[in-house]
Amino acid sequence: MKNILIINGWHAFAEAKGLFNKSLNTIDTSFFNASENYAVKTTQINNGYDVENEVLKLIWADVIIYHTPIWWFSIPFKFKKYFDEVLTAGYGNGLWISDGRTSKNPKVNYGTGGLLKGKYYILTSSWNAPKEAFTMPNEFFNQTNVDAGVMSGFHAMNKYLGLTLIDSLHFHDVEKNANVHDELKKYELFLEKIFRVQV
Repeated sequence: MKNILIINGWHAFAEAKGLFNKSLNTIDTSFFNASENYAVKTTQINNGYDVENEVLKLIWADVIIYHTPIWWFSIPFKFKKYFDEVLTAGYGNGLWISDGRTSKNPKVNYGTGGLLKGKYYILTSSWNAPKEAFTMPNEFFNQTNVDAGVMSGFHAMNKYLGLTLIDSLHFHDVEKNANVHDELKKYELFLEKIFRVQV
């Protein structure tokens, strides 16, 4: 049995209603509950959380699925607060033990002190920006994709903990022009591909 932790990084702020990320969570619940091969826990940033319990959930998980909207080219501020609090509490407590370097040779092995090696993560992000903003010459992101650009620090954080990326899926133009039905179907197929074949 695989332990799946699903973290929805959305939280209420201004006009944001989080409906798309809630829909992704609904798909997750339906998908994993349809099989006896998975045990599932969830964290909804909007509902609050207990820091120590979140450390235990991260240790428990075989696979972590992160869902996050992108606000001003980053994750929402309460989602960032979650990581600041939980990862700090996880120091020497099952998540990470050091930055990986030794005093004998402090120039190498940075970022190898994570304790979640052998565990995996998936990232989805939802954007107002169209896909073309990342892919077309002379557009905003200069042909730098989401994972190598805006979310590179998020991936580095997970690598620091010892986690390995399975795959990422990014939803574009969600606010203005998305075909939500097609986008959600794309996510269902994404889960099928990963969990029915690879994991």
